[in-house]
Amino acid sequence: MIDFQLNGQAAQSSAAPDTPLLWVIRDELGLTGTKFGCGMAQCGACTVHLNGEAIRSCVTPVSVAQGQRVTTVEGLSPNGDHPLQKAWVAEQVPQCGYCQSGQLMSAAALLSKNAKPTRVQIVQHMSGNLCRCGTYNQIVAGIERVAKGA
Repeated sequence: MIDFQLNGQAAQSSAAPDTPLLWVIRDELGLTGTKFGCGMAQCGACTVHLNGEAIRSCVTPVSVAQGQRVTTVEGLSPNGDHPLQKAWVAEQVPQCGYCQSGQLMSAAALLSKNAKPTRVQIVQHMSGNLCRCGTYNQIVAGIERVAKGA
């Protein structure tokens, strides 16, 4: 058994240690906000936090989570009222929405380390997250909104 915290709650997995964390989160534990995108850590759709650090759960073995804290998009806010989630609505970020959980988790990791990032820092940090709908300007605006406290 692999024991860890998921969104502040005790969690266990009986999956093989090399099973990607993404599939444990989605299939075994039933939290489907984290998405499968590419399976190669290239698109960012599967981004979650491990002890506050953004990681790609599609290539992270569940064994890495042993004794650690994992946070998914569902764990940002129990009511969906995290400042980033509010900014996403205000800036009309989501189009298809598929990449948004990964975008939000990457943005949250950035803001936890740098509460007032510059536009260049935001673009650089978010460059590893792909959006097929091309809402990059809205994503940056949403992060800037939170950084400004709006």
